[in-house]
Amino acid sequence: MSRSERKWDHIRFALKNQKGQRFNAFDDIQFIHQSLPNINVSDVRLDQKIGELYLSSPIFINAMTGGGGEKTFEINRELSKVARSSGLTMAVGSQMSAIKDKNERYTYEVVREENPDGVLLANLGSEATPHQAKLAVDMIAANALQIHLNVIQELTMPEGDRDFTGALRRIEEIVNEVNVPVIVKEVGFGMSKDTVESLVNIGVSAVDVGGFGGTNFAEIENSRRSHSHSLAFFNNWGIPTPISILEASQISGITVIGSGGFTSGLEIAKGIASGANIIGFAGNFLRILMEDGIDALSEHIDSLQKELIMIMTAVGANSIKELQSAPIMISGDTYHWLSQRGINTKQYSQRIIR
Repeated sequence: MSRSERKWDHIRFALKNQKGQRFNAFDDIQFIHQSLPNINVSDVRLDQKIGELYLSSPIFINAMTGGGGEKTFEINRELSKVARSSGLTMAVGSQMSAIKDKNERYTYEVVREENPDGVLLANLGSEATPHQAKLAVDMIAANALQIHLNVIQELTMPEGDRDFTGALRRIEEIVNEVNVPVIVKEVGFGMSKDTVESLVNIGVSAVDVGGFGGTNFAEIENSRRSHSHSLAFFNNWGIPTPISILEASQISGITVIGSGGFTSGLEIAKGIASGANIIGFAGNFLRILMEDGIDALSEHIDSLQKELIMIMTAVGANSIKELQSAPIMISGDTYHWLSQRGINTKQYSQRIIR
């Protein structure tokens, strides 16, 4: 099977794939009600500056596709139109296919053509060289570069990689060579605080935790395997998204991006209150786009932002930074996990927005 055929295979299975439900960690996080929030809805702002990048919203369109010919070209074209009209940051899928086959470049280049002034993120895997990283950035005039980590997907993929040695060294070489911020992104299985600390130490600007709970690439790859050779034990593998955000935010000096199963304004607010600066959507947005079209996706994004503003008003947060200080209670399996990992959950319930 060619790389472009495999990309379309992934999209088809992703549209059928359901959220991972080992347990819903979002239910373990609850805002402490504020009867006197002392705030006006009209004063709430969703924009923020992260490094040199100005973001008009904490919601962004995360890496999905490209490199699969006309079908993926059309998806990226429509997503970039939504990003432009909604003012959202957008990431493309892995660009390695276009680096190896120049005929696939147009499926990525369209995002800059449709959104000339937008914030765009390039994307490659950890096997990439600094030269390839520069090609990916130049291809879409990217504002930052995502390097994705997908060990479990590769292990489950019948034709996937089996050698993961030297990945941290290669990422460090890319950080030192490219002239844009480097974001390291997990692909659906979460990041631990230990991984994040290793990445901070080599100069990575941000991490996208890509937690368990969204599109399950182990299930997708197992769907492509014969049943007799299924690696079903990987289907429930990973760190749930809110837990991964809480782990990652223990490490100072890093911007945390939350992604993996977000569907509502309340979940976005909980993700930010847990320590994320930005929240990425992929599978949820893709399903809406493919089933209902561009207008429906734009309306959904607008609804998410309105929900988030209402929740921020309820907790008395004027800005994303203030929402990160809103007091929350952490209970259930999430509390147990964090306690076993040596993370003091009481600090979150004692916070005050100042």
